[in-house]
This record gives sequence, C-alpha cells and structure tokens, in this order.
Amino acid sequence: MYLASVMDLYSRRIVGWQMGERMTKELVIGALQQAYGQGRPDPGLLHHSDRGSQYASHDYQKQLLTYEMIGSMSRKGNCYDNACIESFHSVLKKELIYLNHYETREQAKQSIFEYIEFFYNVRRIYSSIDYHTPMEYELLYLNQAA
Repeated sequence: MYLASVMDLYSRRIVGWQMGERMTKELVIGALQQAYGQGRPDPGLLHHSDRGSQYASHDYQKQLLTYEMIGSMSRKGNCYDNACIESFHSVLKKELIYLNHYETREQAKQSIFEYIEFFYNVRRIYSSIDYHTPMEYELLYLNQAA
C-alpha cells in the first residue's frame, strides 16, 4: 500500500492524500487535486515535493501549472528538504501502522483515513505550532485575519 500526501507547512495539516497499490503519477495527482479542492489557494503558492518520477512527470507538472502553483523540488540526495512530510510518514507508521495488523487493504485504508482525518489533523498537537492541532492553528490564523 502506498500513500501520497500533501501537507500545508503552515499548519502541518494533511490537506490531500491518496492510497493505492502502486506509487503512480495518478496517485500523486489525486492527492494534489484533493489538496487543491480543500483550499483553492491563491496563484503563486509554492508546492514542494521530492524528486520522484511521479512528481517530475509531465502530467503532474501540468497540473501545477493549471493550479498556478510554483513547483519546487528537493535538492538531489537531500532528504532534509522534505523533513516535515517524512516526519508525518514516520509518525503514521509508529503511531498506527506498526501497532496494527490488517487483514485486508480496505481495513488499512479505513484505518489510515481515520488516523489522518480524525486524529492527526484534529487531535494531535505539535510543538512547532505552539502546541496546537493543525485544525486549531488554521482557525487561529483565520480568526486573526478576520
């Protein structure tokens, strides 16, 4: 099972994600489309990814242009450029995947869905955002902007 995920670096919220049996450009495009649909960001948003072939694909780059996003990729061989999303995947494995045994892919998908949508984004606090949850931190920003 593969998980493609898109994180809002301001709030650390996972705003787009897709799961599938293979890591394909369609999988990562689906995660990007979900992320875009969540927030409809203004043109010029910086979108960072690793240098994987899925993200470098013509179709993915075309989708970024359609959304008027500026593409950015990690430096070659530098995993620290993606530290935040790599940390999310590590936490997901430690707090969920390694603690469970799934009989089917559907069980795993449901469990990951619930973890992201009902725990990680809503209940899990982070020191990097002043000990708020991602959703709380976004609400604080929206309330200050209003």
